[in-house]
Amino acid sequence: MNSDSDSDSDSGAFKGKKALLKRGNKSKKVVSDDKKTIVKNKQRVMILSSRGIVHRYRHLMNDIHLLLPHSKKDSKLDSKTNLGLINELAADNQCNNCLFFEVRKHKDLFLWMARTPNGPSVKFLVQSVHTMDELRMTGNHLKGSRPILSFDQSFDNPDTPHLQLLKEMFSQTFGTPRTSRKIKPFVDHVLLFSVVGDVVYFRNYQIVEKIIEKQKEPETSLVEVGPRFTLSIIRIFSGSFMGSTLYENPDDERKEAKLKYIRRLAQKEGKSDHKLPEDEFKDVFV
Repeated sequence: MNSDSDSDSDSGAFKGKKALLKRGNKSKKVVSDDKKTIVKNKQRVMILSSRGIVHRYRHLMNDIHLLLPHSKKDSKLDSKTNLGLINELAADNQCNNCLFFEVRKHKDLFLWMARTPNGPSVKFLVQSVHTMDELRMTGNHLKGSRPILSFDQSFDNPDTPHLQLLKEMFSQTFGTPRTSRKIKPFVDHVLLFSVVGDVVYFRNYQIVEKIIEKQKEPETSLVEVGPRFTLSIIRIFSGSFMGSTLYENPDDERKEAKLKYIRRLAQKEGKSDHKLPEDEFKDVFV
């Protein structure tokens, strides 16, 4: 009986040593894995528009969707007042970034770029829109390839923290992650973001390499592909489509006033065409 109990205790101790050794090996593996950790960029962008979008702006939205293989298009949003519904749509589509094209009066295009669901978010006024079909440039890059993001030096200026925030948001939205399913293993185009004042200029270039004789390295050049447009900063919010104002463009009110003034002039000119000519003799018998 004693021998059996001794053998059971020895086997239990042996099993306990094995378990401890396994735990020790696992902990060592974890330490070694921590040294070789790779941060994965898991970004997905949802693209949608409001009702009443014009065909020109719809083509622009399709061009941006083609440039972002990690993006997903959604149906048009009916509500123009409750933009908080976009956060729920992004959660259903498993997206953590959003590009919302808001059209007003079938003329003015506003672009919302938001980090869902906690923010921040930016509202832009889109101007000088030229789609790929309009430009018809000679450049052509592979569909689904990853881009190189190029930013102006003014984005790193410490005196303009709102531009530093925009740089981070642009890199998260337009930077295609390696883990995306639809990407091609090529890097053959450059997305350029340059700033003049509070206006961001967007350009897309193809990287062209030409092999020249008697030279070891090929000659590289850039050819514009399109689309091209400008983004005028209106306001930056702390939340996603809501929250406190982090930055407000001081020239925004002037731009809106100019747009209203131009519309009033156009309406007056349209009404004046239908008016009867003035009577020269209306004050004769007064």
